[in-house]
Amino acid sequence: MPDHVEDHIETVRVRRAPKIAVFLLAGAALGVVVAMILTFAFDGSAEKSPNTGLVYSQGQVFGFLLLICIPVGLALAGLVALWFDRRSSAHTREVTVDHESVQSDEDDRAL
Repeated sequence: MPDHVEDHIETVRVRRAPKIAVFLLAGAALGVVVAMILTFAFDGSAEKSPNTGLVYSQGQVFGFLLLICIPVGLALAGLVALWFDRRSSAHTREVTVDHESVQSDEDDRAL
């Protein structure tokens, strides 16, 4: 049995867009690295805190810095990704595509 073929020629816009998830992962990783550098660069954990009177370990200081550095890294990476996305929208191009759809009869599937 013959198939029913429909053929449409369309013009579409094509552009390259950045993968935002990759930028966000890179921003979070950058935040972890910055928190690690800040933790070991400044040795302020040996003294008592003037606000609480407690001595914080380097692990606690690293955790506190992670709570600050990861969201900042995510925000900055997200802004960079949005900037690249806006910039890529200016470089769109139109392409002619052939959209073809094939419909076969139900009797052919039973065989």
